Amino acid sequence: MWLDTRVVGQRRRGQAWEDWEYMQDATNSIAGLLKATALFSALDEGELGLLAARCGSRSFSGGEILFSEDEPCKGLYIVISGRVRIFKTSVNGREQVLAIEGPGASVAELPVFDGGCYPASGSAVEPTEALFVSRADLRAICLEKPEVALKILQVVGARLRRLVGIIEELSFTTVRHRLVSWLLRQAAAEGQRTERGLQFSLAASHQELAAQIGTVRELVSRNLARLQAQSLIELKGRQITILDQGGLEADLASFV
Repeated sequence: MWLDTRVVGQRRRGQAWEDWEYMQDATNSIAGLLKATALFSALDEGELGLLAARCGSRSFSGGEILFSEDEPCKGLYIVISGRVRIFKTSVNGREQVLAIEGPGASVAELPVFDGGCYPASGSAVEPTEALFVSRADLRAICLEKPEVALKILQVVGARLRRLVGIIEELSFTTVRHRLVSWLLRQAAAEGQRTERGLQFSLAASHQELAAQIGTVRELVSRNLARLQAQSLIELKGRQITILDQGGLEADLASFV
């Protein structure tokens, strides 16, 4: 919100200048965050500035809900820091995690355009900062800048492909297959090479991991123990080391 000129006129010039500089710095900072996201990378400086002036920054504590399934869509979020878990909940309370989004990711694009409700819920995995862009402001930007709409279609398309993959895994594979696939993906994305193999930290609890691969905590723990007994992995607290990557890949291929 810009300063009211009548108020500025009543204040010392030095204070008014400081206020203006502060707002300019804040707007430029938000514009930089927006430019770094896939959705808004097509915008020029002027357009980013206009959108940044309409964004709101919101803070969420770990476990706090950003939006709920079937709630009318008010807008989308850009994750600045922390992580957001996107999930659906069954009638009996069981959760299926669809994605965990980190800094730079956009969340809840689709309902902004179809006019419907949020198709899933979103909650902060840990203390999280996010920018909020209202549905009305985003639609207006897309009408003025069609390439932004194309960017959004690319993101939505990638999300759809990922969801199809989740459905395929849940329908046609075993818990062991899904767990091995998850371990190999995490090792490729976050693993550090050690003398014993690729090592990474298990950020999620067994319960959270179970929700991501569509099973229950007991089966995750049981299958992790079996993989360790077969010398395919090593577990030390939250540290996982891939001892035999080729063996895991062969195990995964046997399910195809």
